[in-house]
Amino acid sequence: MITTNEDIIQYFQKGIKNKDNFKIGVEHEKFIFNKSRKRADYQTINKIFDSLKNFGWRPIFEENNIIALKKKDCQITLEPGNQIELSGARLNNIHDICKEAHDYILDLKQIKSELNLKIISLGFDPISKLKEIPDNPKKRYEIMTKEMPKKGKLSLDMMYRTCGTQINLDYYSEEDFTKKFKLCSYLVPLSIALFANSPIVEKKNSNYYSYRSKVWQKTARGGLPVEFLDNMDFEQYAKFVMKFPILFIQKKNNYIGVVSKNFEDFMNGKLDEINNELPDENDLSIHLSTIFTENRLKQYIEIRSVDTCDWDCLCNAPAFYVGLLYSNLDESLEIISKWGKKNLLNAYADAPKKGLKTELEGKNIGEWSKIFLDLSKKGLEKRNQLNKSQKNETIYLNYLNQILNSNQTNAELMLGKFKEDKDLNYLYEN
Repeated sequence: MITTNEDIIQYFQKGIKNKDNFKIGVEHEKFIFNKSRKRADYQTINKIFDSLKNFGWRPIFEENNIIALKKKDCQITLEPGNQIELSGARLNNIHDICKEAHDYILDLKQIKSELNLKIISLGFDPISKLKEIPDNPKKRYEIMTKEMPKKGKLSLDMMYRTCGTQINLDYYSEEDFTKKFKLCSYLVPLSIALFANSPIVEKKNSNYYSYRSKVWQKTARGGLPVEFLDNMDFEQYAKFVMKFPILFIQKKNNYIGVVSKNFEDFMNGKLDEINNELPDENDLSIHLSTIFTENRLKQYIEIRSVDTCDWDCLCNAPAFYVGLLYSNLDESLEIISKWGKKNLLNAYADAPKKGLKTELEGKNIGEWSKIFLDLSKKGLEKRNQLNKSQKNETIYLNYLNQILNSNQTNAELMLGKFKEDKDLNYLYEN
């Protein structure tokens, strides 16, 4: 049972890994459209899932409904608006991460052609209005759809109209976690700007480079808490978790909504909805997964501030963060140690709209990104993880070099094309 702060701390301690066993995990979502350019409904997703069985994927059911697929250590999951997400395996290097993504995308594109579907990999649905998006029978989303808008006005847009890329990284001690969590929290504005890929909303220029990030900043249970900019250790994160409101409790296949109670109430046996039962590790794990902040801790660190993209961010974003957090942490921390919290939070608020031009401590984010990109490259060179052609992981930073040299992100390139093609045909993956 989880009944004390120390129980939560011990849960996080179980995530400690030996440096030699550090892994990398990547999760990324995609929008699916039918031939009429409407978002795919659940029946269409079922057809995709059925076809994916031919590639070795096995279905996972909730009652009689398929809600996910599993193959080895990977899962494909169903999101609220029928976006589909690959939750990748924990792999050794970026070469393996890219191969995993490539194989998945190859399977998906073959099925797309067979079913006459279209795929868009952006941070925000550029076409659909919220009311046009079909839901699905996954039970947890019923509670989320009802409760989330009460605390964040764009929460339903987050659920139904956004897609993100998430990077999962390990820590070898509590101190190592503290350093890594602080760095990736301070780098959120850079991450938003550098990987911005969602400027179009309902076929119009939203006047944001990352509209997805704007939405997540106005989402219940989200944001960048100021305490994340301190030296957060396991005890402090445990306290944060305990005070965080409960969204729902899962009992077998049933989801029970909980109103106005936090996880500490659960630990103290004060949830009438479940006869005052006490939480176990599974309950804690579910609670941690309903904290939608820009970064979060489970038994690894999750970096969640990257817009989905077609291909570039699937390799570039993990490479960028692996080079910094796994191989050049202290030098990176030295730079951000001079940044003020207020200025950082102002940059966080500005980054979705101003992108690389966002000001932070006397430089714009484009200039800071060049500094951190160089540090990441040095870190990846130090790792010296080679592919079959004897090339190290720095090859995956090439696209970020192009962005910073041209001072044009995916979002800006997209807006340039938008002037010529209002029908958005260029957004569909080939």
